This record gives sequence, C-alpha cells and structure tokens, in this order.
Amino acid sequence: QVQLVESGGGLVQAGGSLRLSCAASGRTFSSYAMGWFRQAPGKEREFVAAISWNGGSTYYADSVKGRFTISRDNIKNTGVLQMNSLKPEDTAVYYCAASYTTARNMGVMTDSKKYAYWGQGTQVTVSS
Repeated sequence: QVQLVESGGGLVQAGGSLRLSCAASGRTFSSYAMGWFRQAPGKEREFVAAISWNGGSTYYADSVKGRFTISRDNIKNTGVLQMNSLKPEDTAVYYCAASYTTARNMGVMTDSKKYAYWGQGTQVTVSS
C-alpha cells in the first residue's frame, strides 16, 4: 500500500505559477513510478505528466509540455509538479498517482488504469 497526499493547490492568475507536492507513505515510494492527472468539471480525468521510479524518464501531455515540470525526491518520499505560465484551461482538480511498474519509457504510463494508488486531489484554479 502507498498513501499519497497532495498539497499546494490554490487560486492563481493566468501566467502565474504553482508548485504541487505529493507526499508518499507506506511501501517504498522509490519503487513506484508517479503520475499526475487532472480533472476539470464535466470532463474526464486526463494525464498530465509521469516520472519513472528513479527520475530517469519523464513524459508530459502536449498541453503542458514546456510549462510544467515533474520531479521527485526519493529520500523525502515526495513528488513535485511545478506549473508555470498557467492558463485558465489548467483549472482542475489535480491528482498524484503511483504505479508499481518496470516500464522505462513513461510514455506508456498515460493511462490512469495503470495506477493503483491515488491521492485525494488538490484544486487548482487559474483566473483570466
């Protein structure tokens, strides 16, 4: 079991930045790939970014590429999603998730069904 708790969400103006954190506890976090997903009202949950267990591989949705950066600290059992140049369309509840996978290419980790553990989510609202 892995328990995940997100933090760092809030209200920000367009063009601003937010830093989301995902604190992990339970089984060895360093054994799991981590992903970030988001869900806007009335829309399906969508993939945002993923990072491999050792941080050696990352993958981003086209909509956030160049603006968001995913990282992790396996000593502190924490994952981070740095979000810059935020747009109103980034408004959503953001979730971190963990997957016990041996995949090296995070491009295969865009499906939410591949993640067994989820946090409760944190709201991000970007005003225009």
